[in-house]
Amino acid sequence: MTTHQIPRPQSMTAQKTVLITGATNGIGKVAALELARQGFRVLITSRDEAKGRQVLGELQARSRDAAPELFVGDLSSMADVRRVALEVTAAHPRLDVLINNAGGLFDRRLLTADGFEYTFAFNHLTYFLLSNLLRPSLNAAGSARIVSVSSSGNNLARMRWDDLQYQSGYSGWLAYGQSKLMNVLFAFALARRLQGTGVTSNVLHPGVINSGFGKTTTGLNRLVSWAANLTAISAEQGARTSLYLATSPAVNGVSGQYFFRQKVARANPLAYDQFAQERLWVLSERLLAPWLEPVGTLGSAPDSARLGPTTGEQGHRS
Repeated sequence: MTTHQIPRPQSMTAQKTVLITGATNGIGKVAALELARQGFRVLITSRDEAKGRQVLGELQARSRDAAPELFVGDLSSMADVRRVALEVTAAHPRLDVLINNAGGLFDRRLLTADGFEYTFAFNHLTYFLLSNLLRPSLNAAGSARIVSVSSSGNNLARMRWDDLQYQSGYSGWLAYGQSKLMNVLFAFALARRLQGTGVTSNVLHPGVINSGFGKTTTGLNRLVSWAANLTAISAEQGARTSLYLATSPAVNGVSGQYFFRQKVARANPLAYDQFAQERLWVLSERLLAPWLEPVGTLGSAPDSARLGPTTGEQGHRS
């Protein structure tokens, strides 16, 4: 079994359920603990089962009535993302909030088991696939929220359409920035597809967090991370916007927006290009086709956005 929970008697009150990726440290963990304290049934993912179980115990100590649950899987693997999504859907026909939070910065170009560049897969494709596969549970909630964590790194990024996976000239920071721009493009395209369903999609910059992010990098990447941390905020401060978008009545029905410090902000101007949003959607959908079926997708792009293959479409094919 890859799903774990600590038994606890349940109250008769209907509980809201939230799934948070990357909740074993940093702002994801802070958000999970706070949502547990507020009475949410908190579901978390972790690649490391032992670490996940440790956080599960902390969540249990904070929880009111709803027992927290752990779903073990490597979210850089699209097969694991699919399995986790289907396990969540089977266990929870209703899902009120999905927080796409897991992400990373990698100073060397690495490939996942599926043949994707790691930053592209972990920071973007996972958001796309997980949100897509969880649609049945999100729709069932009636007014669910999808919250995607981006970064101010999106602001200076450019889409490298001819080489999205950095087969040449790899830079950890450039690949990271592009993936964070992808988060915004994806969240906006998703919001358009969710119109009329009651499900919303928003994206945020949490601030520069002093949470250990980037400390596993080396050389210039390590130096940049160190310099950024000099003015970094705490994980507790950084989690505020994620929590705001997950819980605040002030954003009921608000969708397709980029937030910073609990307010609508401006992302990279490129993020508002609907053609770029649809182009990324179509490319992602094609790359993920083996894992999307037979569940289906969140919506097709207009015919005008159905683009031919580009060299940015490297990766697993079946």
